[in-house]
Amino acid sequence: MSARGTWRPVPDRTFPVWAPDAESVLVDVAGAGRHPLEKGDDGWWRLPAPLDRGGDGAPLDYGFVVDGAGPHPDPRSRRQPDGVHALSREWDPSAFRWTDGGWRPGTLTGRVIYELHLGTFTPEGTLDAAAGRLDHLAELGVEAVELLPVNAFNGPHGWGYDGVLWFAVHEPYGGPDAYQRFVDACHGRGIAVIQDVVYNHLGPSGNYLPVFGPYLSEGRNTWGSSVNLDGPRSDEVRRLILDNAAFWLRDMHVDGLRLDAVHALRDSSAEHILEALAREAAALRDTTGRPATLIAESDLNDPRLIRDRRRHGYGLDAQWDDDVHHAVHVNLTGETSGYYADFAGPEALIKTFERGFFHDGTWSSFRERHHGRPLDADIPHSRLVAFSQDHDQVGNRAIGDRLTATLDEGRLAVAAALILLGPFTPMLFMGEEWGATTPWPFFSSHPEPDLAEATRTGRIAEFARMGWDPAVVPDPQDPATFESAKLDWTEPAEPSHARLLAWYRRLIEVRRALPADARAKDVTCADGVFGFTRAGLRVEAALSGHDLPHPADGTVTEAVFDDAVRVVRITR
Repeated sequence: MSARGTWRPVPDRTFPVWAPDAESVLVDVAGAGRHPLEKGDDGWWRLPAPLDRGGDGAPLDYGFVVDGAGPHPDPRSRRQPDGVHALSREWDPSAFRWTDGGWRPGTLTGRVIYELHLGTFTPEGTLDAAAGRLDHLAELGVEAVELLPVNAFNGPHGWGYDGVLWFAVHEPYGGPDAYQRFVDACHGRGIAVIQDVVYNHLGPSGNYLPVFGPYLSEGRNTWGSSVNLDGPRSDEVRRLILDNAAFWLRDMHVDGLRLDAVHALRDSSAEHILEALAREAAALRDTTGRPATLIAESDLNDPRLIRDRRRHGYGLDAQWDDDVHHAVHVNLTGETSGYYADFAGPEALIKTFERGFFHDGTWSSFRERHHGRPLDADIPHSRLVAFSQDHDQVGNRAIGDRLTATLDEGRLAVAAALILLGPFTPMLFMGEEWGATTPWPFFSSHPEPDLAEATRTGRIAEFARMGWDPAVVPDPQDPATFESAKLDWTEPAEPSHARLLAWYRRLIEVRRALPADARAKDVTCADGVFGFTRAGLRVEAALSGHDLPHPADGTVTEAVFDDAVRVVRITR
């Protein structure tokens, strides 16, 4: 999955690095001095012969000095034990002894996904600690965990979307060795792993890619400079992305990738980078026999993302569907500010369950233009990932409040039933299953004072269009904000939380009996009761969270939560 041998599976003591415009490049090896590299016609520099250091074979720490500046980390660094500004360390992914040789989970569309952030999932905030909670996920019925970005970023904690070294696992999480242990442990419990990756921008601290070559373009997106995907000498930039995807899917045994904000990938190439990723993921599936599911986060409502490549689509496996979230959120909370305005009323809920997208060429008042296209009739709704809560929709609220801060137990049960029994691929946000009361606000730990202040002021400005009070926004740089986001693992044992947890478990059991691609039919909403039918099961939910009418005599009930939700089997 690499051009001209640029991808290296084990430490390469010739220290290859792409720096096409440099006049000189040296490798600085800790304890072994600086050594000049030689430049090839392709812009790659390397030693003429592998460095022979002898010794005990311990991994070397090294960096590159480009035109006298540096040393800087390797753009393809596999490990950064001392942070993103320090030397890289050799790391061999093949040294791990996997125990998942028989693991073949198949496609991940239609499976129950659980999104988690490693730093706040457990008190310890590490991969090994997260592995210690896998029994909870297995008993819940989770089929795949989706990890927020884990690649290296500056500072001890953050969401992960300010990463700068795509191959290196954030050291405070445990580094790459712990990552492999975590994936192996997940597979041992029948749980797939999806890794969130960010290819649309790089973080503001520790991004040395421009020192090496034209990795960035002149254009910008919401988060910073765009990646050079289609400009001069973009081939090697694209190769970096493709090789990184291969690293996760092949070397780290990850089962799928969640591609962050693909609408921010600016690419006019004949083969869009997303199509290239899909093509090479398919080749990996053919080679390894393991899944390589690609899921796009997209704001476009464009079915081209998941349309087959033979029909001029990009060929991705699934995409997030924010419209489902918005329709569920508005109809349960009554909140209609900002981008929620268009989703007021049950008609939005009906349309998303029937057609997948709400905005399918319709007017978007938030965008002040028409938005989206209709989903192709032959694309199953299981290729749309739906959720009532996720890191964005919780964390990008002013105080990071979960639905538990707004909804009573009945409406929380309704939200669970709509997502878990709906026609989409369901995704849960960590702690949702027991109604966690801990918030999940935005948090960061930028060491640079100017960057820290820019983050504070930027967050307040973002909330203006949603009508939220900036005075209540927690300081993202305050360590207490980060600590407040950590799950409280004593809550699941409390009676009300345990009851909701049992409800989630039951819904997942019911879901497993349904064909993954079964559409929602007979979608209705009358007198505040939303209902739909899937494969012989009728789901009826009181959007108020109570006063669901009594069932007809002789009804076979599969699941019920008070007078809020009822799932019945259609016997006629």
